[in-house]
Amino acid sequence: MIIRCWGARGSIPVSGKDFIRYGGDTACMEIRSENDEVLIIDAGSGIRNLGQRLITEEKHSAALLMTHFHWDHILGFPFFKPLYHESYHLENHGSLAVRRTIMEIINGIMAPPFFPVHIEDIRAQIHYREWEEESFSVYSFIVEPIALSHPNRGNGYKITENGKKFVFLTDNELGYRHENGWRYEDYREFSRNADLLVHDAEYTEDDYQKTKGWGHSTYKDALQLALDAGVRRLWLFHHHQERSDDDIDRMVLECREIIKSRNASLECFAMYQGMEITL
Repeated sequence: MIIRCWGARGSIPVSGKDFIRYGGDTACMEIRSENDEVLIIDAGSGIRNLGQRLITEEKHSAALLMTHFHWDHILGFPFFKPLYHESYHLENHGSLAVRRTIMEIINGIMAPPFFPVHIEDIRAQIHYREWEEESFSVYSFIVEPIALSHPNRGNGYKITENGKKFVFLTDNELGYRHENGWRYEDYREFSRNADLLVHDAEYTEDDYQKTKGWGHSTYKDALQLALDAGVRRLWLFHHHQERSDDDIDRMVLECREIIKSRNASLECFAMYQGMEITL
């Protein structure tokens, strides 16, 4: 399983000298199977560059999982160039709990006065697959969803292949339980012994005094979850739009000091655009 990050920023894309190392594109993850099949999670602005790579590689199919449909997780979809190729196949997997399909949502934003290109200009073959089971298969992956603690609902995912476990919990507020959200203990057990946990870490403790209930976690809460769940690696994700590279470095350093003080073996990094790992 190869995991690549195409966008790690939260809320809105950013650019400038303070955002070089960690990047400015919003949420998009690529997971390659042992057979080199492509599974995409979220369609933030980072999916544009992913699309360019897939065209270069002459990849003609992929599967897509969405965590939820807030702007920063869908705004790149109309700029995903494989959509405009007749030979391309995209399979969308979504929960019955999602009130509208991704195509209905995209149809809403790819319409006047929001976007000049119409939904009818998409030439790819797009299929929507609904699931209601506790787990389902995508290629050689076993995918297990879990409800996020986030406004307007959403899903996190555990993806397993050949015994390796990758847990993706962006936009998940551990300090407040939203409607349909699960308990802290549930997220702990869901993440238990994962080889890699990617978790929302948008806020500092000072930020959280003003933003509790907005649907995001502090980096210390994400760290605590990783420690409690006994995961091997933690990647902090969904960086605040105003968080500079140096600020993120300081967050990681503090996390590593906490890990060292507890004699834990957890590896902690902040995810950056272009980051890649093989499990």
